[in-house]
Amino acid sequence: MDKAHEVLERVFGYKSFRLHQAAIIETVINGGDALALMPTGGGKSLCYQIPSLVREGTGIVVSPLIALLQDQVDALKEAGVRAAFLNSTLDRREQEAVEWELVGGKLDLLYVAPERLVQERMLGLLGRAKIALFAIDEAHCVSQWGHDFRPEYRQLRILAERFPNIPRIALTATADERTREEIATELSLEGAHRFVASFDRPNIRYTISEAGGSSARDKLWQFITSEHPSDSGIVYCLSRKAVEETAAWLTGKGKRALAYHAGLPADVRRTVQQRFLAEDNLVIVATIAFGMGIDKPDVRFVGHLNLPKSIEAYYQETGRAGRDGEAADAWMAYGLADLIQLRQWIVQSDGSEEFKKVQRQKLDALIGLGEMVNCRRQALLAYFGEIKHEPCGNCDNCLNPPVTIDGTELARKALSAVYRTGQRFGVGYVSDVLLGKAEERIIRNSHDQLAVFGIGKDQDQNTWRGVFRQLTAAGHLTGDTEGHGTLLLTDLARPLLRGETAFRMRAVVKGSPKPAKGRRQPVVLGTGEGADQSLFAILRVVRSRLSQDAKVPPYVICHDRTLVELAQKRPGTLSELQNIIGLGASKISKYGQTFLDALAPHRGDAKSDQTKISAPLKDVETRPEPEAKAANGLSKTVNASLELRAAGLSIDEIAERRGFAASTILGHFAEGIEAGHLEARECVGLEEHEIDEILAAFEGHGTLESGKLGPVHSAFDGRYSYGVLKCLLAELS
Repeated sequence: MDKAHEVLERVFGYKSFRLHQAAIIETVINGGDALALMPTGGGKSLCYQIPSLVREGTGIVVSPLIALLQDQVDALKEAGVRAAFLNSTLDRREQEAVEWELVGGKLDLLYVAPERLVQERMLGLLGRAKIALFAIDEAHCVSQWGHDFRPEYRQLRILAERFPNIPRIALTATADERTREEIATELSLEGAHRFVASFDRPNIRYTISEAGGSSARDKLWQFITSEHPSDSGIVYCLSRKAVEETAAWLTGKGKRALAYHAGLPADVRRTVQQRFLAEDNLVIVATIAFGMGIDKPDVRFVGHLNLPKSIEAYYQETGRAGRDGEAADAWMAYGLADLIQLRQWIVQSDGSEEFKKVQRQKLDALIGLGEMVNCRRQALLAYFGEIKHEPCGNCDNCLNPPVTIDGTELARKALSAVYRTGQRFGVGYVSDVLLGKAEERIIRNSHDQLAVFGIGKDQDQNTWRGVFRQLTAAGHLTGDTEGHGTLLLTDLARPLLRGETAFRMRAVVKGSPKPAKGRRQPVVLGTGEGADQSLFAILRVVRSRLSQDAKVPPYVICHDRTLVELAQKRPGTLSELQNIIGLGASKISKYGQTFLDALAPHRGDAKSDQTKISAPLKDVETRPEPEAKAANGLSKTVNASLELRAAGLSIDEIAERRGFAASTILGHFAEGIEAGHLEARECVGLEEHEIDEILAAFEGHGTLESGKLGPVHSAFDGRYSYGVLKCLLAELS
């Protein structure tokens, strides 16, 4: 383990192990097998990378992520590790070169897809090489019950037969007890040491709300603009059509968004992945085909516009947010159509009855998570066998406890309406009958003559939609197997209709949900004690240039957390860089002097003038910390923007020069306007009639009293940015 600690610090730039890393690494170094369950972002890769560097020979990593092997290998090479991959993207000459390096003992790590590994030719090649270990990543793919089942994973038991004396480690972030046993059995790891770390990701806030169709997109837009206007994120949809439509919709509203699904050409998918890894402030709208193995650490949110198929899928997909440990959001909106569609898919599948039974259980567990009124994190962890005794305080139910009511009477009316109309219609039609709408189809069917016609007039359409959703979630209603959206009664509905059982439900919230109480603002990177936000921005640009030169994503050079430490500690020598987290010997050798040169003007009492940075600072979004006020009552960073404005530069030019987003510059202008140093009309670039339109909206939405810009922004469908609205409001304050 002394060697392991030395590798951890020298190669990867970390000072200590976390979670179960030390115990797992020691087990594998000593030749033992291991089954490791660790949360996404918990450092699973080090559990096989370090033993591969400590033990004699090459570590063989089995990974299903062919498209991402290049990025993983590039990251290792940047750390000075001799790594390579074998897959179909290499031509014959390139494959032969890698094979020669393997047999010649020239590689520390080799990544291989499972279907290639089990080929006789590859097994023969491994038999001629010195192998340090076998690592089976994403091991849950072996489970026939799982959302990522890959049949070729079951053939990997051949490793135990052909190489019985070489240690094997299987790793995954998502596996309930059934899946763990299946992994152990199918991979012949029954005797392996098991390590189950906490599944908790305390930095992720879980929010689940009811919505369907276009209302879900509207809520998504409200969430992104209010919580993550300048952040990278992933939005998941069930269908390819929904992916493309949602990406186009977000783009039309001014958000940089790209679509990703398995139906796109391989070169398009590859370009989307590369852009997401390399760029900031980009949203990927995708099916579940996107995300597995993505190492981008600063994904600040993951959204779902539909229910996933299971809690495992939900946990894994939301786990792609906040891998750097900073605050992130897992947001989901779903509706009645999702419940019906997913249940229909199970019924229509070609799986065995046992398979369908398991899938129904998994879906019901996820529905329960969505409909519950208690702490969501407690339920999520309990699903994986982990007990959390206290509510988390960081999910929507903890922050805004939902109101529950006795919904028995509402439920009986809803079920009666389904029954009286012949169980031949969907939720919209039955709701109209309850509301007493004399629509042409209702009159034609003589349903305006039913006793249930109009008995729900005291409620609105939204309430009835919520009642039907919760009845379906509770199993009292189901959809027809043909997929027409027809509501059908189940056996559970009968005792409720007869008044033999009661039905408690969440009160349906009318209008927009209240903002979460005690909303924890995301941790702002670069604002720790002693940090300089301007210096942090400069370091991000330096990293961006280094990544472009090296042709790797910026996070491969180093994470934001490393830049934070650089901005705080401001080291002056290469040896002092060894104390910065994330900088190993190879990276210090390659990039250390560049970072030291960027830090030089900022050490000691020296302060750089951010306005003198001549090189462009692109795509850097920062949130300045409060600074000492100048004589005019404004901070140094605000005055710097005002000075550039006075010099005749446009907003975009100032943003590029200063390394901020345009929205941040408009925020600076708003402070200047409020202090009386600027006029809003000079800054926002709008016609008088547009300004009048905005001012009228301020008055109509009570903005002057509340100070809230969200309603006005939504009223204009995002036509005017928050920065522009902020400037105009500042002039009225």
